[in-house]
Amino acid sequence: MNRSSMPVENQGDIELCLFIEPYCEDYWMKPGEALTVRSEAEGIDVWFDTYVSKGCVTVWLYEDGDPHKIVGDYAVLDASGNRLESGHQRPQGQRWSAAGPIID
Repeated sequence: MNRSSMPVENQGDIELCLFIEPYCEDYWMKPGEALTVRSEAEGIDVWFDTYVSKGCVTVWLYEDGDPHKIVGDYAVLDASGNRLESGHQRPQGQRWSAAGPIID
């Protein structure tokens, strides 16, 4: 895997939210499931900034690690390489705040 992609695996025993900024897109992983965040931009060095909170991993993609150069052209893939849409496996009745999903 090159520097323009980042695997995320849920090794816990509850659902985990992968939250991609700045578009507030959410992808939910069941225990044991793995997803990959991949830049679609060609020829740039993408850095991934991650924040972990209860039940959630938030990811920002930056060109050359510069937080002023947000990479908005990305894809989230499942283990088979299928491109996923935001809301993938979102729990019914999921609540939100300005900062993202509310994990009870």
